[in-house]
Amino acid sequence: MFIQRGTKLCKASKKSLKSHKQFPSKEKKSSRRVHLCSHRMLLKALRTYFVALLLLGDSLPVTSKSGAEKSVMKRDIGHKANFDHNFGAKPIQYPFKTTKLILLNLYNANKNMYEQTNTNEQPTDPVFFIPYESSSENEESIELEETSNEDMSSQSRDLIAPHQGYKKVLVTGGAGFIGSHVADFLLNRGDDVVIVDEMNDYYEVSMKEANLKLLCAKYGSDRVKIYRGDICNEDFMLSLFENERPEWICHMAARAGVRPSIQDPFVYIHSNIRGTTQLLELSQRFKVKNFVFASSSSVYGGSSSTYFSEDENVDNPVSPYAASKKACELLAYTYHHLYKLNISALRFFTVYGPRGRPDMAPFKFIDRVSRGLEIQKFGDGTSSRDYTYIDDIVDGVVRAIDRPHKYEVFNLGKGNGTSLNEFIELVQKYTKKTALIKQLPDQPGDVPYTCADIRKARRKLGYKAKVSFEEGIKRTVEWYSQALGSGHIIEVCPERQANGLGRAPSTVNLENLSAK
Repeated sequence: MFIQRGTKLCKASKKSLKSHKQFPSKEKKSSRRVHLCSHRMLLKALRTYFVALLLLGDSLPVTSKSGAEKSVMKRDIGHKANFDHNFGAKPIQYPFKTTKLILLNLYNANKNMYEQTNTNEQPTDPVFFIPYESSSENEESIELEETSNEDMSSQSRDLIAPHQGYKKVLVTGGAGFIGSHVADFLLNRGDDVVIVDEMNDYYEVSMKEANLKLLCAKYGSDRVKIYRGDICNEDFMLSLFENERPEWICHMAARAGVRPSIQDPFVYIHSNIRGTTQLLELSQRFKVKNFVFASSSSVYGGSSSTYFSEDENVDNPVSPYAASKKACELLAYTYHHLYKLNISALRFFTVYGPRGRPDMAPFKFIDRVSRGLEIQKFGDGTSSRDYTYIDDIVDGVVRAIDRPHKYEVFNLGKGNGTSLNEFIELVQKYTKKTALIKQLPDQPGDVPYTCADIRKARRKLGYKAKVSFEEGIKRTVEWYSQALGSGHIIEVCPERQANGLGRAPSTVNLENLSAK
């Protein structure tokens, strides 16, 4: 019954699409309505076939007469529908004769993930792509790229089984924002952590001290070993490796910040490039099982794209910080090639959340709006960025640690953008304060819309961001309100601490905020 109904709907959809092509240009609006109607009918057909597949599984007979009919759809541009249905896109031509084969491949690929009952992993959501509407009146159609059955089958095998069992993990930069959260997660699940951090003053050192104090209080000094020093110091790091013998490396230590790197590029070359090379060299000497390190979405800075993929050419960085991160990726591949070191580079997209860096927009906006201080708004507020909540980033980092890929680069982001206007509205909503906004022109060179393509991380790591931006802002505001307390309030300027660049100071009790 389901198969017959699905077949009828496919035929009706195909007939409707043909009638769309017969409309003269002067009747374009009517043609568009017919075309969208065909989309809806096909969607019903796909859903009907999907129900049949779930009921019948492998017993559903599928025949094919030609190699062309053995193809499956690959959604190459459909991701844009997740972010903005008004984003310009062309109508889609569907392979009607292969609909059953498409759904069967999707079912079989995802069935394997659900049958992984012998792991602690949560199954990945089924890959079921929904057609979306075109917003362009002048475009006719676009065909989706197709991939072979063999490619689809290989993708289903990309999600390798995670390493299970005890680990001793070296977390560099473990006193910082992301590093301390990763260490907390690893300790909470039973691993031991060795932290090395130079405790630099890029932002208030008391926040880092509070992060270390929090970890030691929760798990004890026996499980949290802390080394204070520069990862570029050869004798210091050699002694650490000889004493601790870590087999798993989570390298989060780095000098951050695009604008400060322009003013003082040498500190970025020292900390990021030399520091990473030092760790790679020690890792190959001490036979480390997996090396995971923080790259950055800043490597896409010279790109004209709005949807950043790991396959994109990033050979044109626009800041010393971005160049240092790209250099680290190249060095990492060299060490993989020479010594077969397992390495994953993680490109983070604007991470925020509790205990976050005070120089980042989410922390700064919440702080300043809460206190009735002015915030800066560049442009008309329609520009959009991919903000990622800390819990999602930690999930991606740990998944990469547990899966020793040979050499991979992964985007870790939310996978969709948030406009500046929506950002400000949410901060006002959850702080229950009205923002004092200073309107400024667009900053030269700013890209209006950026976001992470996370399909590779989802396919190979099982990663999927779960926290919406609204929920993330709500949680961050709640943490901020609880942590603020009534202690002594000091004025700090994170941007001035970041190598002398001052823009918008924040007023906050950093010690109280870090301790929560």
